[in-house]
Amino acid sequence: MKLNQIINLHKGLTPLVVVILMLIYKNFSLPAYVYLSLHGTYGILWLLKERIFPDPYFKEEINLSTSLAGFIFLGSYWIAPYILISSQKLVPIPVIAICISLNIFGVFLHFASDAQKFFTLKLQKELIKDGFFKNIRNTNYLGEIIIYLSFALLSLNIIPFLILAIFFFIVFLPRMYKKDKSLSKYKAFKEYKNKSGLLFPKMNG
Repeated sequence: MKLNQIINLHKGLTPLVVVILMLIYKNFSLPAYVYLSLHGTYGILWLLKERIFPDPYFKEEINLSTSLAGFIFLGSYWIAPYILISSQKLVPIPVIAICISLNIFGVFLHFASDAQKFFTLKLQKELIKDGFFKNIRNTNYLGEIIIYLSFALLSLNIIPFLILAIFFFIVFLPRMYKKDKSLSKYKAFKEYKNKSGLLFPKMNG
């Protein structure tokens, strides 16, 4: 199997998983529906993104055991809706509003920067150092982190935050360093690296 197939399966199942949790716990509250809307829509948008501008880094082949381990690892993202829905939490309206804003902002950064990268490299293999990547070298990862931050915040529980931190150090950060190593083949990369931040803009950028 390929890594993207495992990721796509997880993303596609997310709306169904959240609906099942709502039915099991008979929780049809505003926070539950908002979570379904945010995380469920993100899963659908991800599948559309995979059809229009897929990420080539997720095309790597993996064996069955790695596929199962990867799916279980990704499944930890479903702990946030489980906590929210099973606990019947009443999330304050201002918190819900903040989560929605974070989610929209994250989706914009994640998908728009991925689109810029995909279509730019399709036309010409070159170092991308403008647009979404002018001051940040990993705007797409920043957007994805903000998206999952909105899910964690909506759960009002520390566990999803810890899961996001684990993903950051095990998945996101290594991939960002791997990307830097790959881009170092370009002569202009050293200057670009000095002017841009790995995940946030440099204060003197």
